[in-house]
Amino acid sequence: MLPLSLLSAAQNKPMLVELKNGETFNGHLVNCDNFMNITLREVYQTSADGDRFWKLKECYIRGSTIKYLRVPDTLLDQVKEEQNRAREANRNSRGGHTGPNRGGRGAPIRGSRGGGRGGPLRGGRGRGRGL
Repeated sequence: MLPLSLLSAAQNKPMLVELKNGETFNGHLVNCDNFMNITLREVYQTSADGDRFWKLKECYIRGSTIKYLRVPDTLLDQVKEEQNRAREANRNSRGGHTGPNRGGRGAPIRGSRGGGRGGPLRGGRGRGRGL
């Protein structure tokens, strides 16, 4: 599972962000970009030593300062299911599995020494050095 796909699915969901300096932010994800910069709303910020707290309406966190993110477990399951469905839909749209001798990648070429198309063991006029 890719982190950015998880973050895009986590919009408007609660999350905890810990920074490399030890500060934590609890809030709802508003937005994220390809650099993992995120914007949170309704945020509770905790100092690194845990003795000070702030409530913020909204905050922006630079992705390079993030140590880790914690999202609800239900979100992880949801994203896994969506990715599996998308993978299946992609397989079905390509026409499914190519069986033996149907021109798939592993189909041996007649007269070759096996290995499929264009491999290093291909017979006939070779590429590069001969065997």
